[in-house]
Amino acid sequence: MNSLPSVFVSHGSPMIALEPGAAGRFLARLGGAIDAAFGRPRAIVAVSAHTLARAPLVLGAARHEAVHDFGGFPPALYGLRYDAPGAPEVAAQVQQRLAAAGIAAQHTDAGGLDHGIWTVLRYLYPEADVPVVPLAFVPSAPPEAQWALGQALAPLRGEGILLLGTGSITHNLRRLAGGVHGSPAADAPEIAESAAFRRWFAERSAAGDWPALLAWRQLAPHAAEMHPTDEHLLPWFVAAGAGGTQAPPRRLHDSVTFGALGMDAYAFGAEASRLDAV
Repeated sequence: MNSLPSVFVSHGSPMIALEPGAAGRFLARLGGAIDAAFGRPRAIVAVSAHTLARAPLVLGAARHEAVHDFGGFPPALYGLRYDAPGAPEVAAQVQQRLAAAGIAAQHTDAGGLDHGIWTVLRYLYPEADVPVVPLAFVPSAPPEAQWALGQALAPLRGEGILLLGTGSITHNLRRLAGGVHGSPAADAPEIAESAAFRRWFAERSAAGDWPALLAWRQLAPHAAEMHPTDEHLLPWFVAAGAGGTQAPPRRLHDSVTFGALGMDAYAFGAEASRLDAV
């Protein structure tokens, strides 16, 4: 088993589960590409923008079910299931790694996969045959703290465990809400603010400009407009911390839905270049 890169993906709207679009098609290729380049992961540690806590919390259930943590969508979406095995022994490893780094994490035997996790995994591994360990993070903690969380888990990459961050590279739901002219179409042209933010993030990533990326809230164009709150971008920094600074982040996918919801995906670590062709 080769050491795996860590990965961040944008999950966008829950409707990606029914309407994959370009990002869903990318995710369907990504699982196979990871398997071909590195072997099937032994487990996935998933850090999602929708599983949050006041302190890091490891969900160590033996089995997880899809949680439909949203409202107002078509009935067909609520009928979808994604029931995956958990990995209690990996959950214990996660807690131990965090403790060794001075990060006090709690543990629960409860389970469940929020939509930021299961809508992604149903494309990566549609048979739901890879064990999953959700890890809740603290959304009020700064990017540096999220980086440290990922850095503490970096050794797990060499043990066949995929660290997956899932959020959105841009996320302002007010831009998607119906207004005078109604909600934008899924294929609406991208607004200028979204394009500028994504371009800045991609350029700073390609340059390996970690100080700028960590200070994105102060430096990125239209940061407040594209992220009124931080939680959807913070999993990027967990995945980045796990990948380390040996190589710059690599953008694997680049697309937008509804004109303002960025669906970019990144991989981290010296091994990440092996996924460039996804």
